[in-house]
Amino acid sequence: FYTDMAGKMENPAMSHVFKDFAGEELQHKRKLLMIKDEKILAVHPGKVMDLKITDYLVPSEPTPDMGYQEVLMLAMQKEKAAFRLYINLSEKAGEENLRNLFLFLAQEEAKHKLRFELEYDDHVMTDN
Repeated sequence: FYTDMAGKMENPAMSHVFKDFAGEELQHKRKLLMIKDEKILAVHPGKVMDLKITDYLVPSEPTPDMGYQEVLMLAMQKEKAAFRLYINLSEKAGEENLRNLFLFLAQEEAKHKLRFELEYDDHVMTDN
C-alpha cells in the first residue's frame, strides 16, 4: 500500500514518508514472521485462539482515482487498525519479550498515524 502510494504522490516529501513507512512495515513483517517461524505464539491444545484479525482490517482499498485526502484517511485507518491489533496481541502474549515487541510495534503504528494526521491537518484541514 505505502509503496504504491509513494509512487502516486506529487509532494516529494510525502512520497518519501510513504517509502519510509513501507520499509518500516517490511521490518514489522519480518519480526512477526520470526515469531511465527519460532512458534513463539503457540496455540494451546484444546483451545481455539482468536487473533481477531478481521477486527483490524480496513474496509476500503485504494483506487486509482483517490484524492490526497482519501489516501491520507485510508492510511490513518490502516495505522489505527494495526495499532489495535498489536495492542490486542500484547495483551495475549505470555512472554514478556513478546509482549514488549507487540507494544513496540503498536507504538510504531501510533507514530505513523500521527504523521498522517499532522499531514492531514496541515494540508487538508485548512481554512480557505
